[in-house]
Amino acid sequence: MENQKTETWIEKAKPFIAVLSLQLGYAVMDVLSKAALNKGMSNYVFVVYRHAVAFIVITPFALYFEKKVRPRMTISILFKIMVLSLLEPVIDQNLYFLGMKYTTATFAAAMSNMLPAITFILATILRLEKIKIKCIRSQAKVLGTIATVAGAMTMTLVKGPILLDAFGSNSHNHPSVAITSQHTIAGGVLITIGCISWACFFNLQAITLQTYPATLSLSSWICLMGTIEGAAVASVMEWGHPSVWSIKWDMRLLSTIYTGIFCSGLGYYLQGVVMKTRGPVFVTAFSPLNMVIVAILGYFLLAEQMFLGRVIGAFIICLGLYLVIWGKNKDYDASSNQIIEEHVESAKQTAGENCTHEVIIIH
Repeated sequence: MENQKTETWIEKAKPFIAVLSLQLGYAVMDVLSKAALNKGMSNYVFVVYRHAVAFIVITPFALYFEKKVRPRMTISILFKIMVLSLLEPVIDQNLYFLGMKYTTATFAAAMSNMLPAITFILATILRLEKIKIKCIRSQAKVLGTIATVAGAMTMTLVKGPILLDAFGSNSHNHPSVAITSQHTIAGGVLITIGCISWACFFNLQAITLQTYPATLSLSSWICLMGTIEGAAVASVMEWGHPSVWSIKWDMRLLSTIYTGIFCSGLGYYLQGVVMKTRGPVFVTAFSPLNMVIVAILGYFLLAEQMFLGRVIGAFIICLGLYLVIWGKNKDYDASSNQIIEEHVESAKQTAGENCTHEVIIIH
């Protein structure tokens, strides 16, 4: 009995461990990427190399572990994969890193907290998320979504006094240009558009997994197509600058390898696995945790300042996050209970039919 309880607890904890690991990985990615961009690396080239590394690493695992369960590729699935690789590896990441260039790693992570809200709205429209406005768990998800957006806007528009000055202000990690209000607004717009594209990616990935459930293979395809499409964009945007494609044994190479393996290859796989049972909203609901980790790492490693407005916005976002997660857990519990009740009712009907059949035979 105790072993069964332990197994049940572990099974329930797996999705939480997976998404928490994702956010930790994304937080380290933000810090390493910002350091690489500060050293002059092109964000367009960075995206290409990142997904090339991810494809090389994850493809052997996909070929070996999913050779018996991989569905046949169709025109419809291939089209969805092409759109997926355009939405996240190309549009979202390029705009996200470009916005990070104009601002800071902490600001970029804070703006990405709008992702759960946008994903929630799109999932509701696409009927991937059910809303019953009279139900308290649905009200919690809606209020949490609004709070998340409000907190993100607070962090964007309200600066306030400096709470903590830059740690090691003479650090070489300072950006080459001063961050002005114009840079902040431009960066905020770029990151917001990127978040919308990322939210579309999550919902389309959930839809694609319904017909192509091989998560490793899907991740490999997304990385391959993302490399090809990203290379086309980089070639146009960096035309006449062949030197941007060179990479040395420094922070740029480290960030490329790390983000390729952990944030693209493994990241797409983990979020796909969790998405099968919990949906796209659950996967994105933990994004605010990324901001907290980045703010701490950015202060110590990137010499970033801490402002009062961003702390207030962070508190509002965390409150919204709690409401969304609470509502999602109630949804999951209700769904599980409904499935159990359906199985019990089906078993009763089967047992009743068997008893009736036996009585008829005896008679």
